[in-house]
Amino acid sequence: MRYALDGLLITAGVNLVANNNYFFASRLGANDYQLSLVQFLPQIVNFIILIPGGLLIDSLFNKRRMVRIMLFITAIMYAIMGLLPFFIDKPLTQFIGLISVSTGILMLHNISWLSYFTEVVPARTRNHVLTLRTQMSVFVGMLIPLVAGAVLTLTNSENIKIIIHQCFFFISVLLLVLTSHNFRKLTAVNPAEPKKISLSEIKNAGRSLIKNKPFLLFTGIALFFYMTWHLDWTLYFIGQQQYLKMNEFLIMLATVGATATQFLTMRFWSKMNERFGVVFPVTFGIIGLGFCPVAMMVSLSLPLSISPYVFLTLHFIANFCFATISLNFFQCLLQVLGKEYLSLSISIYTCLICLSNAIMPVAGVALYKALGNDLNGLRLTFLIIFVLRLIAALFWFLRWRFAPKPTENTD
Repeated sequence: MRYALDGLLITAGVNLVANNNYFFASRLGANDYQLSLVQFLPQIVNFIILIPGGLLIDSLFNKRRMVRIMLFITAIMYAIMGLLPFFIDKPLTQFIGLISVSTGILMLHNISWLSYFTEVVPARTRNHVLTLRTQMSVFVGMLIPLVAGAVLTLTNSENIKIIIHQCFFFISVLLLVLTSHNFRKLTAVNPAEPKKISLSEIKNAGRSLIKNKPFLLFTGIALFFYMTWHLDWTLYFIGQQQYLKMNEFLIMLATVGATATQFLTMRFWSKMNERFGVVFPVTFGIIGLGFCPVAMMVSLSLPLSISPYVFLTLHFIANFCFATISLNFFQCLLQVLGKEYLSLSISIYTCLICLSNAIMPVAGVALYKALGNDLNGLRLTFLIIFVLRLIAALFWFLRWRFAPKPTENTD
């Protein structure tokens, strides 16, 4: 239950900020290129710190302390971001810089959390614990955007909306402090042996991963999927705001609809995991995400009077299988990793995903501009993304069908 409460608090605290980054940056004067930097620069910071961070975490005897320290540092940075508009007239540059660094700190928190999770929860109960935690996270992830969007649409004043964003930062600070307080009560029952940081240990870790063919295959296919997924992250916001003319509430409602679908289907996919394992159901998740670009393409081809509502409906349906992504990918990763060098292995994997998350949204905007920087160009870009995601689903299915079945680590 502690892990479920942890999921609720951390999701509320982070989502209240992260779901509104584009809006806040827009109100601080960001153009399309600067909006892509809101996604790009944080991932570059992640890429730089992840491997050193993984080495540090593997060397720690008490990973719980690392989790809590990262939460407190993030809370401090959120407080500073909330105070920026009081002291600087146009703090866009400072905001992008701080959000980039705070995202890196949160990534170190996530790696510490994932590593500590394996020390607290035995392998045989992980699917159950992750299902409960993910359900709580998804529930609050559904509630936060709805409330935030409704509050932001109460006024047309941009100055007041900036003040509302500042309040979001301060509320997040409180939630992160509560998260840290809750997490201190989780105790490791199977702590990993700390690894000494040295050049020889780094070489040993590298050799171990290079020889781990299941890990390399999983990482390659997962990375290709993430690249196809990250490609339209900024484009979605552009499509919703500039072409579908959706306001904050409708954009948040799209997030809520997708999250509600995950919440309602979580138990179904958890049972699918118990019956078929955690690998095969992900195929459906990737195919489902493939239809998100279709939802945008169809909506962009309809009259503006109905297109936002058609988009909301189709987006809701396309996310029916998304729970497999949030619930299964971490479990799939654990299947191909040994207990030795666990944090570093997770860091290297996450480092590659962060690099994709940095480059691909910018690449998506560049592709859209190269194809005309207009409505037709946007539709064609989403068509390309749709095809790429179907290819990613095929790769994942072929891995499940023909690759040797992994044996999950047990404690």
